Amino acid sequence: MSDRLESAIEPVDAETAAAHVDSDAVVAVSGFGAVGYPKALPLALADDDRALELTIISGGSVGKEIDTALVESGAVARRYPYQSRPAARAAVNDGTIAYQDRFISAVGDEVALGSLPEPDIAIVEAVAVGDGWFVPSLSIGHTAAYVRAASTLIIEVNSSIPREIGQFHDIYERALPPNRKPIPLEHPADRIGETRIQFDPDELLAVVETETADDPYSFREPSATDREIAANLATFLEAELERCSIFDDRIALQFGVGSLGNALMGALSAIDFGERDVYYYGEVFQDGLLEMIENGTLEGASATSFALSAAGQQRLFDDIDQYSDSVVLRTAALSNSPALIDRFGVVGINSAVEVDLYGHANSTHVSGSRVLNGVGGSGDFNRNSPLTITTLPSRHGTETSCLVPMCPHVDHTEHDISVVITEQGVADLRGSSPRERSRLLIEQCAHPQFVDDLETYLERSEVSGGHIPHHLESAFSWQS
Repeated sequence: MSDRLESAIEPVDAETAAAHVDSDAVVAVSGFGAVGYPKALPLALADDDRALELTIISGGSVGKEIDTALVESGAVARRYPYQSRPAARAAVNDGTIAYQDRFISAVGDEVALGSLPEPDIAIVEAVAVGDGWFVPSLSIGHTAAYVRAASTLIIEVNSSIPREIGQFHDIYERALPPNRKPIPLEHPADRIGETRIQFDPDELLAVVETETADDPYSFREPSATDREIAANLATFLEAELERCSIFDDRIALQFGVGSLGNALMGALSAIDFGERDVYYYGEVFQDGLLEMIENGTLEGASATSFALSAAGQQRLFDDIDQYSDSVVLRTAALSNSPALIDRFGVVGINSAVEVDLYGHANSTHVSGSRVLNGVGGSGDFNRNSPLTITTLPSRHGTETSCLVPMCPHVDHTEHDISVVITEQGVADLRGSSPRERSRLLIEQCAHPQFVDDLETYLERSEVSGGHIPHHLESAFSWQS
């Protein structure tokens, strides 16, 4: 691995490096989209004999070494801003881990400004390290901000990832308020930064060599429902291209991470974009985008992470030179920047657990209480995109409607969401009053199995009037 260490750095084993982590440390780790996270150090900490009570701050989702092994060892006391593994989810829901999910775009600033705990140490993954610099691996996330905020640093250098992955990186660091200037990015595919992250050599405690591959996404095959949602999305977008002048020359799209989001990308191949340039501007680059780059549907893509399946990851590694011409990895502060989402007119397409009759969406908590993952970047796009689309099936299983009278937990309000799409149809909520929205959603998006009960609830609610009619006694027990 000598070509990965470009200075007189003597690597140590993970156990030696782990001794630098205090038992109650605030640890900021690299990682986003379940890739680019440290692997050896978390396992060493999980096996540590000390009674650890660590606070873990990541950029986004990470792998099993952190959110399974470290969690199951009892070493994690507090977690920010996102988790996606069953072990972490269970520990959060039973109260073992104190957890707060956050909007992704702001987390780097929240750490830097003291709104979240100040990191004692940053542990990051790289593909190469030198005197005062390192090249991140498969995600950028908030790594640069965490390195800047932490007083010490440990770097894992992972030789399982091609060093050439740095060709994708465009790392631009902003000054803190009140000295922050406008981001000088004028086009979704432009580059304005560096391929590596700088650090103070005096803060480097250790370098650890690893060869452990990421634990990549496993996308399920699109279901019939997924394909119907995708077809409805394609039909709507095609009409919107003709209707809205901001898409006359170019359209930029974002899809939420996951199997449904990946499946929805397939809808784009059915759309006639004409002479328009099509770009992806989001937080994660998923398998569906590889095909679109290859067949010329996409002019370019900007993200902060390669959230790919094992097959997709290998496909990327096999042809880095081809993909790096049109794909850029940025910091999460830029991939999810409210200003850039607005500047580029990004169409935000995200999913939800459920939507209520008035257009509020719950994307994080089952029955309003049991967290799934976290709000992630959906809040950044739903609040700042000129067109926000929430996609979801009309029902979960055979007994549960995904269109409900009142969401027991709200991540995205009626003011954030423009359009709701299920396999049943499309409800364009723009310009509609709450009462009009409720009718549109039932008519266009509800599963036929639940239409009568939803209409009965609405009639019952409207008896007492109100701008947003509700019958609170039956809001959560509305099914006959």
